[in-house]
Parts: sequence; C-alpha cells; structure tokens
Amino acid sequence: MAFRTSPSSSSSLFSAPKWYYDVFLSFRGEDTRNTFVAHLYAALKHLGIHTYIDDKDLERGKTISPTLLKVIEESMISIIVLSSNYASSSWCLEELTQILECKKTKQQIVLPVFYHVDPSEVRKQEGSFGKALAKHQERFKEDPKVQRWKEALQEVGSLAGVHLEDGNECEFMHKIIQWVDSKIVKSTYKLDIAEYPIGLESRLKDLNTKLRIGRNDITLVIGIYGIGGVGKTTIAKAVFNSIGNQFEDRCFLENVREISSQENGLVKLQEKLLRAVLGNFESFHIGSVGAGTNVIKHRLCSKRILLILDDVNESCQLQGLAGDKNWFGPGSRIVITTRDQRLLTCHNQVDSTYEVQGLDDNQAIQLFSWHAFKRDRPVESYVELTKRIIDYAKGLPLALTVLGSALYDRNIEQWKSALEKYEISPHKDIYEILKISYDGLEDDNENPNEDLELEKDDGNPNEIFGKRRRDDEYDCNVEPNRCPQQKRSHSSTMGITITELENEDQYPKEDMNLELTLGLKLKSTIFNFLCCLLPS
Repeated sequence: MAFRTSPSSSSSLFSAPKWYYDVFLSFRGEDTRNTFVAHLYAALKHLGIHTYIDDKDLERGKTISPTLLKVIEESMISIIVLSSNYASSSWCLEELTQILECKKTKQQIVLPVFYHVDPSEVRKQEGSFGKALAKHQERFKEDPKVQRWKEALQEVGSLAGVHLEDGNECEFMHKIIQWVDSKIVKSTYKLDIAEYPIGLESRLKDLNTKLRIGRNDITLVIGIYGIGGVGKTTIAKAVFNSIGNQFEDRCFLENVREISSQENGLVKLQEKLLRAVLGNFESFHIGSVGAGTNVIKHRLCSKRILLILDDVNESCQLQGLAGDKNWFGPGSRIVITTRDQRLLTCHNQVDSTYEVQGLDDNQAIQLFSWHAFKRDRPVESYVELTKRIIDYAKGLPLALTVLGSALYDRNIEQWKSALEKYEISPHKDIYEILKISYDGLEDDNENPNEDLELEKDDGNPNEIFGKRRRDDEYDCNVEPNRCPQQKRSHSSTMGITITELENEDQYPKEDMNLELTLGLKLKSTIFNFLCCLLPS
C-alpha cells in the first residue's frame, strides 16, 4: 500500500460567500444621518449585527473610493435609505449602482427603504428624484454614468422594500430590524459537516451534475444510497450548505427513520417541514399524516425549496413528506438519503440516484491520519500499524474516524493492544451502525437464517459455528447488485454473529475461547459484508 496523499481543502461547491459586514447602510447624510439612520444603526449594533456606516459627511461629488467599493462587496445586506435628497448626491448614486451590481454578481440581499418618498417617484424619476437627475444631466452632459444612475433608480424603485409615509418610525424601524435578523439567520445557518471532509469534493461535483442547479423550470428528486457509515448524511449536509441559499426556503429533516418510529413521529416531521418553510407553525395542529400531506400540497406548491430527507427507511415516510413533485414549486430539489436502494426504485418520483462509495486507500489514509495524528499522513513509526487499520476499515469513513480518534495520542503498544481488541470485537460506535444496516436488510429474506443451518451445543459453545457455511464460500468480488442472494447470505451471517455476541452472557465465562471464536467470526462476517456492499 503506497502512502500518497493530496492536499485537502474545502470545495468551492460548498464554500459560501465570505461576508465581512452583515449590513451596509447607504443614505443621504443631510436627510437622515442624525435621525433615522442614527437610530437604525444603534439598534442593529445593539443586536450584534455588524453594520458599516460612513460616519464622515463627505462632499459627495467625487468618485467613490476603492475602499468603500470593497466594503459594499463584502456586505451580506445593503439597506438603501431613499430619502428626498438621495438622488442629489452623485456619491449616493454610485453606491447604489455598485450595490445593484453586487446583487447580481454576489447574490447580495438588498432592502430599499422608501423614507417619506413614494416608490413610484424613484422608479419613474419624478419629484425630487427627477429634478436631481436633471441637474446631473446638465452638469455631466453626455457622461454615460447619468444613464446608469437612471437605470439604477428605476431598478431599485421596482424592488420589494418598505415604505414609511406618516406612520410610527419606531415600529417601522423595528420591522426592518426583524427582517434583517431573519435574513442573517437564514443566510448564515449552516449544518456541521465532517471536521476533515476528505473525498467530499469529488462527491459533491458528481451530485452537482445530477441536481442541475439553475434549471428553475423543473423539480427534481435525487436519491443518495449506501451502507451505514459511508458518509451519506455528510454529503447531504454539504449539499444543503452549498446550494441552500439559492432557494426561497430550505429544510433539512434529519433522522427520519428514528423520528418516524416514535409516536406521531411522521406528523412531527411534517410540522417541522412546514415551520421551516412557512415560519412559525405552532398555531396549526396536524392531527394525522393525511391532514399533513394536504397542508404540504396546498401551502408549498408555489414555493421553490430545497428539501433533504435524511435516513429514510420506509416508503410511507416518502409518501408523507414528498409524495409527489407537484407538492413543491418549480425549481425545487428534494434529496433523499437511505441505506435501501430499492426504496428509491419503488418511489417513482426519483429522477436519479447516487451510490456513495467507500474511500480509496489514499483518502482513507488521509482521513485516518488527520484524526490519529492531526496531519495528512502517519508518523513513520506507525506506518505498518496504519496499514492494518486501513485494511481493517475497508474505506468506511465512520470506521476511520472512530478508530483514528480513539488512537490519537497513544503509544505504539497501546495501538497494538487496541488493534488486537478491535480485530476481535469492533468499536461499539461502528458496531451499532453496521447492525442497523443488517437490520434494514432483514426484509430481503422472510427467514434470514434459512440458508444457514445453525446448531448450538449448550455443553460446548465453541460448536455454535459448527454447521455454518464457511466464509470463503462467498465471493466478495462479485458486484453486489448482481448477486442479491449473496448479499442476503452475508448480511444474515453478520446478523447472527451480532445476535450471538449480544447473548454472550448465556455462556460460561470460564470458557475463554468463546470471545475469540465469536470475535473472529464477527470480524470476518462484518467486513466481508462490507466488501460485498461497498462498490469496488
């Protein structure tokens, strides 16, 4: 096994824009600096919202400075306070032009505040806005920037904003702050993904092709499948973080399998989906799954959303949460993660599927080494032991992460001791995930033990494997999707071994060979099972 590593980095596919400021305030100083804008800035600052305000009352006839251009580009939200004398400042108009450019190129959020001016005056350049532009035209003659300013005013006057005419300024300001706060929460909310996202970039590139972002005329359902612990949830979270801001709303429903098994669990998931998309849904009570599906279909059919259903294991969950593409608005994307490929095949709404493969050796080395050594390759004296770990884990990210973390800052003797233990009985975190994968495959065979003649001799517990088929009768090089009976045999063998380990207390403790016998069988069955399920 060659130890070659490549630099690990965060993919641009899931790297969100890096904003330095939350809010940039654009305003005409002589109109609002010491009144409305001063109070708005103080309130935003009080809430911890990082806001830029130009505190110098400069002569606004000069070209906008490069520094200020950079500030605008690095702001998540621009609030444009359009007061009666806003357009009289060429500086303000240059700010406005730059802000609208950032809206197009950097997806900056823009809020026009029509402060005692009518939006139509801005849009049509009437009243004080028309007079100001006429003066600019006279001053700058044929300079094309005047036309740019006119187009910018027309555009900002057409945007959805807030209008203060004669109402309560305090209440008006409070609404603006609430809006800003909600936008920041939505834009900055990210799901935690793997500390070391080794192999994630290439997987996201593959998925990005299937998601076809930018096609807002179609709704797509994508299925992600693979064995437990292979990284399906991590990939789904990275997708959520990378493209979530490109949708009107987004929702990540995690642990669907676990929550659905609880009382009214599916109803709770429906309510969570509706709250995530529509806002506070506490006042509504969904009494049944059927009622919930009707609400989802009625209320979300015009919403372009990103919905991720994580760890689905039954078709009723899909029917209750995303039974049809028409439940959601055009341009929506629904991503499903599951251990069961057949579930995706049976759900006729799925447009394409993606099988998550285990890491290759070099990726496995990197992931394990980052956890075990806090670097991308093993320490020289641990190379041989690391090879054993990589061979043992079979490219499963869960196993590599758990084992690397467990062995961090341990000496060689402790590594050897731990390896001997793990080769007999796997780490409990790995064991639990693989057991779930086995449990989910039980339905492949009404009697998963029918092809294994199991006899127990209470007097000699070492005979419990006496009638079992030998592991080498299973050829793990055969593609698993082409040998469903072979997959059942492997999963059955693993499940029986797990059950026996769970019932180990029934055997006499003085028989020291029992743990070794069960453990070695567990090693071979679990990881032969992995070999069969993980794509080569």
